[in-house]
Amino acid sequence: MIRQSMLATFVLMIVTSMLPWARSAVALSNNEGPEISQGEITQGTLMIKTPSSASYSPAPVLDTDVTMDVSGLIARVKVVQKFRNEGQEWAEGKYTFPLPDNAAVDHMRLIIGSRIIEGQIHEREKARKIYQTAKRQGKQTSLLEQQRANIFTTLVANIAPNDAITVEIEYQQTLTYVNSEFRLRFPLVVGPRYIPGQPVSSEQQVRGFSTGGWSVDTDQVPDASQITPPVAVPGEAPVNPVRISVSLNPGFPLTTLESSYHKIQRVDNDDGSYQVSLAAGNVPADRDFELRWRPVQGSEPQAALFRQRLEGEDYAMLMVLPPSDAYIQQHAMPREMIFVIDVSGSMNGESIRQAKQALLLALDGLSGQDRFNIIWFNQTYGSLFPASQQVTDSRIRTARGFVSKLRAEGGTEMSGALKMALSKNTEGTHLRQVVFLTDGAVGNERALFKTISSMIGDSRLFTVGIGSAPNSHFMKKAARAGRGTFTFIGKTSEVLRKIQALLEKLEHPALSNLRLSFSNGQTSEIYPYPIPDLYKGEPVIVAMKTRQLSGSLEISGKLGNLSPWRSRIALSGGEQHPGIARLWARRKIDSLIAQGVGARGESGNDTIRQQIIQIAMQHHLVSKYTSLVAVDVTPVRKDAPVYSHAMKTNLPQGWSYKHVFGMPQTATPALQKMLIGLALLLLSLMFIKVYQWQRY
Repeated sequence: MIRQSMLATFVLMIVTSMLPWARSAVALSNNEGPEISQGEITQGTLMIKTPSSASYSPAPVLDTDVTMDVSGLIARVKVVQKFRNEGQEWAEGKYTFPLPDNAAVDHMRLIIGSRIIEGQIHEREKARKIYQTAKRQGKQTSLLEQQRANIFTTLVANIAPNDAITVEIEYQQTLTYVNSEFRLRFPLVVGPRYIPGQPVSSEQQVRGFSTGGWSVDTDQVPDASQITPPVAVPGEAPVNPVRISVSLNPGFPLTTLESSYHKIQRVDNDDGSYQVSLAAGNVPADRDFELRWRPVQGSEPQAALFRQRLEGEDYAMLMVLPPSDAYIQQHAMPREMIFVIDVSGSMNGESIRQAKQALLLALDGLSGQDRFNIIWFNQTYGSLFPASQQVTDSRIRTARGFVSKLRAEGGTEMSGALKMALSKNTEGTHLRQVVFLTDGAVGNERALFKTISSMIGDSRLFTVGIGSAPNSHFMKKAARAGRGTFTFIGKTSEVLRKIQALLEKLEHPALSNLRLSFSNGQTSEIYPYPIPDLYKGEPVIVAMKTRQLSGSLEISGKLGNLSPWRSRIALSGGEQHPGIARLWARRKIDSLIAQGVGARGESGNDTIRQQIIQIAMQHHLVSKYTSLVAVDVTPVRKDAPVYSHAMKTNLPQGWSYKHVFGMPQTATPALQKMLIGLALLLLSLMFIKVYQWQRY
């Protein structure tokens, strides 16, 4: 008994002594110093204790200005990031931020006082070496890298004490046009991602800390440290204020112009253009910005053509609307509806309320000839029924009761739920449609895309992005792989309108097997390829490159079970636009990645990798394998050390910090797993030693 008591006391002492160390190690992965009193912090500031000072030195702070110039279907966007060093030490700042997943990023400038240094495109590793060399030499320098299609990183080195450096980033993108409404969306925050898997190696674990991410790289997410920026904790003021202004020239009169999630000010100009800005001046970067406008009835564009002649070739962006509702004679077909709902920790709060309300509305849209089931998931998964059931009033009541009891907590293991949803196909009697409601807060997208592509069969996957900052790249690509559509719900008041629009799509036949052919027989590189299925209210939008754009283009396809549909478009005229070639190049790069390069390009297909590098270099684009780097020629730092700081991001609006970073959690830091494993290993060794001591 004495020995057992001594053993218990000894173990308790060891565990207790380890807790502060564990907290300090977790803080280290977040680039945080030891705790300081709340009175020392007046804003959302990262504090670092440096060897040359007994006090804490603030990390650089960031201000962002976004200006958008929109003409027709295309937006040109400039993002200006101002890094201000308010401390007394030389600093390096790293900021991980989102951009639209279809952004063609082509320019970066480093601005130091009155000097402007244009960024140059290089292969990724060469750009990193240029940056690191300039940093060591004391030169002010900046590096822009793409981590994922919608996640980018800016590095700025040698920011002098009490000084500032500005980085300008420019990109081009196409707008979304659905149901006679244009949408321009700008993401503002990288939400914490669920990082599954085991740390890849002890060497890479240490290297992971230096990147500033709260997670180390794992075998399932090998770039986890690059996509997990530190997050401001509750009680801190919001960080990274953002100002947004939009110059809009739609080309037709508008009936509505509004922001979905922010209050705006607008000025209607005499020439039919508009100026839009945030009413608050600036906002915290904690939820996506979306601007929507609708043409006056009768002035909706039926087709649009933008073109550019570059280096002896024609590039074009074409939009064509599919047949009107009057043409579509819907022949209802019984459906098997599988609803998959995310109940992980990141969905806690407003997101789970939106998801449950959306699911209840979708249940109300079922008919007596349909079959249905509900699948839920967090760190595990399950279903309402063992298999899909015929719709009856009693089963709908059971389903509504089931939905009302769902709670959001735990991890985000999507794979099992996806496999369950896609594995049970009905034999030809029902049209199988899977509706997936989630915020997409995962880091292992590559594995999930493979699951969808390999198991989709005759099913269709419709993703519904929930919350203030969903992972749109994952949601859009998952829907594309599943031959469905993506719907974004950013606030509760949108649920009814957007779910009703989705239900209309589910009830109408898709326009499939789309083909394009030129009247003069010329060849062209057209992307996306193949052209995805289209649903009610969606236009055909393609980018093409050809020797000479002339004659006409025929678009053909099959509309549900109806006779084939065809439309012919004259290729004369069209608006000249200088950025079409880069939009085409970005789409070709996306197509090459879809062929198997994967999230980090480690498929072993060097031919595809070299093709991507060649296209990106030719069109001056940032990609997975190319980066922009700018270096000032004059060294400004000599003997003083430089301290690296990862810039914090806000938690997306409506997310619960406790449910994301608590235990259990969605975005589980792999470091905490490692610490827990280490603690258990030490305890096991102690028990063995005590056991041996007892024997002797």
